Amino acid sequence: MLDNDKVLSVSQLTSLVKEILEGGFPEVTVEGEITNVRPASSGHLYFSLKDRSSMVQAVMFRYKSRALGFEPQDGMLVRARGGVTVYAARGQYQILVERLELAGEGDLLAKIEERKRRLAAEGLFDEDRKRPLPRFPSRVAVITSATGAAIRDIINVISRRNAGLDLVLLPAAVQGEAAPADLVRQLKAANRYKLGDVIIIGRGGGSLEDLLAFSDESVVRAVAASKIPVISAVGHEIDWALTDFAADLRAPTPSAAAELVTESRLALAREVEQFEGELETAMRSRLDRARLLLGRFEPASVEGQFMRIFTPALRRYDDAKDDLARGLQDALASRRHRLELAETGLEAASPDAILARGFAVVRKSGSKKAIRDSRELKAGMAIDIHFARGGAKAAIEETKADETAI
Repeated sequence: MLDNDKVLSVSQLTSLVKEILEGGFPEVTVEGEITNVRPASSGHLYFSLKDRSSMVQAVMFRYKSRALGFEPQDGMLVRARGGVTVYAARGQYQILVERLELAGEGDLLAKIEERKRRLAAEGLFDEDRKRPLPRFPSRVAVITSATGAAIRDIINVISRRNAGLDLVLLPAAVQGEAAPADLVRQLKAANRYKLGDVIIIGRGGGSLEDLLAFSDESVVRAVAASKIPVISAVGHEIDWALTDFAADLRAPTPSAAAELVTESRLALAREVEQFEGELETAMRSRLDRARLLLGRFEPASVEGQFMRIFTPALRRYDDAKDDLARGLQDALASRRHRLELAETGLEAASPDAILARGFAVVRKSGSKKAIRDSRELKAGMAIDIHFARGGAKAAIEETKADETAI
């Protein structure tokens, strides 16, 4: 029996608990829903088993996991057979799984599958509803977390592949109870104000619960109803959500989505380079053949014939090359001018710019509502005046309702 007065080290206590647990539960069979699957590079499989009120960690070593007839995924309901052990480094008990078998779909996965079947029956996932992405998007709206890895990956890819493409971030919660409403609100805002030629909606990887907002019915319907083409980029390659089926295009990762919206311009540049290379190769080939033929003649005569034959072709080649370069420069200049006009318009319409031009905002003291009509004022009323820099408090002496604005 343990002496209650004896002082134990953490290691000694953990060893005692380990001895009791491993001796008392050498083999158990536990049924639960898989969550937080983490395959290690070593081949070992780490995951958790949960029910409605509890969770336990589990590990299945490589030599056992290789014999599995299925790929464990979040949401699967399974039966795990093995012994209880203690991971001393963390003081955490876990199941050392010897055998793992499916027991049916987990509650969460079953709900998502039922929702998928129901929405598919309504036609929300039909291929004929999906639209092609614009070939030359000038602005991309991204709906994701403002602090997550997804937006950083998207910015890095777009900056590297097409720095001239505008990106509009619409921040939203991507997991938790508030996430579905946030995602729907930003989808509607992107469409209402035409904030992009294409929308990317997504987040980085996570468990099935982490990605649940992107399978919410309201979010799926908002994606399907979008008038702007939508790319769903949820999680990693193996992850999926119902927005993947409702969107016009599914990208395996946020980075891949960014590559998709910049691919067209890069492809066009490659086509131009390829055309130039083919044209140059063809010209060189013709020149080489001409040199062989002209080698039979006297140099002075050959030179005259060569110039008469090939000068027009060389001129057309130079003209075509110059026209192509001018066309690309004109297109870039036009888009740059449109961007400058848009920036100027936005700056001129901003509240700070309006105040800086000499205007002010008048509110009744203690109120946040701006006063727009002198008839809202009464003599003696205290008011707050807000200028471009600072403010003032004042009292009304007299009002004149019939005077027009300046």
